[in-house]
Amino acid sequence: MRHKITGKQHNSKRCFICGLENSSGLKASFYETAGNELIATFMPSEEHQSYPGRLHGGIASAILDETIGRAISIGNVEQVWGITVELSVEYKKPIPLDKEVRVIGRITSQNSRFFEGTGEVILDNGEIAVIARGRYMKAPLAKIADFDPIENKWQIVADPQDPAIIEL
Repeated sequence: MRHKITGKQHNSKRCFICGLENSSGLKASFYETAGNELIATFMPSEEHQSYPGRLHGGIASAILDETIGRAISIGNVEQVWGITVELSVEYKKPIPLDKEVRVIGRITSQNSRFFEGTGEVILDNGEIAVIARGRYMKAPLAKIADFDPIENKWQIVADPQDPAIIEL
């Protein structure tokens, strides 16, 4: 399925998922779509494996959690963040280390305090490798952590390789 990209979300300095200066991190990019879904992409390395040549299941869970949790920010100028309340993960197929990992997440319901969402890790042949469902509490960042956006390099980092369309 083709997904038209309408925007890119921020990266940071040290976050394990999106931190561009975290030597062990995923350095994931997050793209907003015309269908109000969020797609994360990253290239795993050997540091991210469990069994040889396979992405660790905990990392698959973490990228799904981040992608679903960030989906609340699509088109959101208020900077509402999600705090994970519960996450359910179902593993269906192994994820190889030698290919870009693509994850899609979406919000399925929300009210003034909470939101729920789902997401999948999609293999390059279109098969679903991992499915997740999560519930999150909405909060402004100031209530979650002492976070200085300048110090943490919280910014959108444009890349000439950023796609206009992502096939899943």
